[in-house]
Amino acid sequence: MSKKVKIDQLADAVAKELEEYKDLTTLEVKTAVKNAGNTVKKEISANAPVKTGRYAKSWRSKTTAETSTKLEVTVYSPSRYMLAHLLEHGHAKRGGGRVRAIPHIAPAEEAGEEKLVADIERAIRGI
Repeated sequence: MSKKVKIDQLADAVAKELEEYKDLTTLEVKTAVKNAGNTVKKEISANAPVKTGRYAKSWRSKTTAETSTKLEVTVYSPSRYMLAHLLEHGHAKRGGGRVRAIPHIAPAEEAGEEKLVADIERAIRGI
């Protein structure tokens, strides 16, 4: 799409196009961040250790900060947060010995990060 502009209007035309591009990419990036947060939540729930199933079902994703150019999503367990560190890294037993670690948060974080990068690259190339 080409437009004819006079040389004295070039700076305004470039600024206008860059502003439109910023608006489009900001929307796409925010969507990618929300999708990545949901991916992390689903991965943690799917790979979490299951005794009663309540720990795996407790994971949530919420938007913690949003401005016109920024979106922050937090994945957390509101009711079983005290177990997350113990299960992820293992812990000492009361009578001696250790309980083995069951890594399920770090792999989900890596999967979410990969999905976020891929979605952002795809969105920016598609615009």
